Amino acid sequence: MGVWLRLRLNEVGPLAALLILSLLGFGFFALADAVGEGSTAALDRRILLALRNPADLADPVGPRWLEETMRDITGLGSVFTIVFVTAAVAAYLALAGKQRLAAFVVAAVGGGEIVSTVLKLFYHRPRPDLVPHGMEVFTASFPSGHAMMSAIAYLTLATLLARVDPHRRVKALVLTLGIFITLCVGISRVYLGVHWPSDVLAGWCVGAAWAALCWFVALQLQRRGEVEAPDPPPPA
Repeated sequence: MGVWLRLRLNEVGPLAALLILSLLGFGFFALADAVGEGSTAALDRRILLALRNPADLADPVGPRWLEETMRDITGLGSVFTIVFVTAAVAAYLALAGKQRLAAFVVAAVGGGEIVSTVLKLFYHRPRPDLVPHGMEVFTASFPSGHAMMSAIAYLTLATLLARVDPHRRVKALVLTLGIFITLCVGISRVYLGVHWPSDVLAGWCVGAAWAALCWFVALQLQRRGEVEAPDPPPPA
């Protein structure tokens, strides 16, 4: 009971964060096991082929502008974009007098990038060779780094911004945008043929699990005063 209260598991926030972490962490390892056994191969191939012109597998379904739009969307999960957005938010927090919170954001996203790299090296799954790729790729396929890092960065930042603003509608908007961007980036990777669907699903699982872990840690640090708490709501 002492540990339960010390970790604030009697409160909704910390308990929800740990539950999300546990469920998504289990989902990732279950999916990784299924991929290793080849259980996802048939569905992966079916989805990838459904997004291509049967007469020309180099041609994704839909108009040309959709393919270009997907390339723009996938850039939201690139290393440069994630680093730029994280650095911009960290700079804002530092200038606002929340230096420790800024350092936490950098550590959360940077740690996620390390985890992504380690997982790719460990599983070392080849990229799809079923269809031509819609852009250049240089790393292993499982899990999707774009899907994982967009989940880590945008969900972590969305949760942070949602805690700062006292209005429920703003909280809902920020969280919805974070989830929407994360989903769009993952879908774009499959559409462009650079990832199997199971790669993207795994990236979402581990990325969201990491974001939940960061949320849990942030709540603990804020309680101890080691990270600045969000600004209090303005007086009515």
